[in-house]
Amino acid sequence: MAGKLMHAVQYSSYGGGAAGLKHVEVPVPCAKGDEILLKLEATSLNPVDWKIQKGMVRPFLPRRFPYIPETFVTTGTDVAGEVVEVGPGVTNFKTGDKVVAILSHLVLFWKANSSRRIIESGGGLAEFAVAKKSLSVARPPEVSAAEGAGLPVAGLTAHQALTQPAGVKLDGSGNQKNILITAASGGVGHYAVQLAKLGNTHVTATCGARNVEFVRNLGADEVLDYKTPDGAALKSPSGKKYDAVIHCATGIPWSTFEPNLSENGKVIDITPSVSSFATFVAKKLTFSKKQLVPLLLIPKGENLNYLVNLVREGKLKTVIDSKHALSKAEDAWAKIIDGHATGKIFVGP
Repeated sequence: MAGKLMHAVQYSSYGGGAAGLKHVEVPVPCAKGDEILLKLEATSLNPVDWKIQKGMVRPFLPRRFPYIPETFVTTGTDVAGEVVEVGPGVTNFKTGDKVVAILSHLVLFWKANSSRRIIESGGGLAEFAVAKKSLSVARPPEVSAAEGAGLPVAGLTAHQALTQPAGVKLDGSGNQKNILITAASGGVGHYAVQLAKLGNTHVTATCGARNVEFVRNLGADEVLDYKTPDGAALKSPSGKKYDAVIHCATGIPWSTFEPNLSENGKVIDITPSVSSFATFVAKKLTFSKKQLVPLLLIPKGENLNYLVNLVREGKLKTVIDSKHALSKAEDAWAKIIDGHATGKIFVGP
């Protein structure tokens, strides 16, 4: 599709929120090597999208904006679409296939003494995007574009947190564990509740008052309104101590978690801050049995395929908070910044 233009949504500086987004016409990317070009049908947003815009990853990026290419900030990583072009190294997909993918738009190259900027892949707030074959999986007809696009970051984060540091076996074969999930009505949280229940766990969950019944219907055994005294203290109504906490909220200190943990309990922090890493190191140095584990997502195609198949089988559902046209991407952006979505927020054609 060389030479053709597409509609995309970008930002060109840190900050600005929804007002900082720009609607532009840019060249349609080409599929190279092991890439596939997708005509996008749905893109789901994650809190990390607006946090990058806000500047939370500045230490890992060039600090002067002449080094940041405009295509770098075509945002959105979680997509579903139709394959319209395949690179020469792709044999497992063909034109017309429906897929779910996570885009690697954080690949950046620059020269220290040059204004030249190059980016390998665009983001998901566009009509087309390229994805790596290794991070793309087939989407069966039983799974809608939105159901699939919600899975990559949020679903994989919940999966990794539960199966690795928490040690939950999602086939239900392991010993029962007591799990706490904070912010359980959000993107990661609502997947974590469902996956945890597949794994023979007792789930206590926190959320706002308006979502208590929603989270209970996802399968949680106990649900706490986080604004009540017991909810703020994270105390299980049945007095259980937690073997693991899937911590999807922010602003809760270690001192609140510690008395609620079992002897070898872990807090898995999916949005780790500097203080999280400091606590992690301190607990390691003091040989504490109770641990805080900062989670950094390592996306794997086989795990994404597993989640897609759970949706196909009716064992996992993507809850849609809202859908927005690409032309109204600012509305979706404002909603994800607000932080009170129930499930996932989507942008589509």
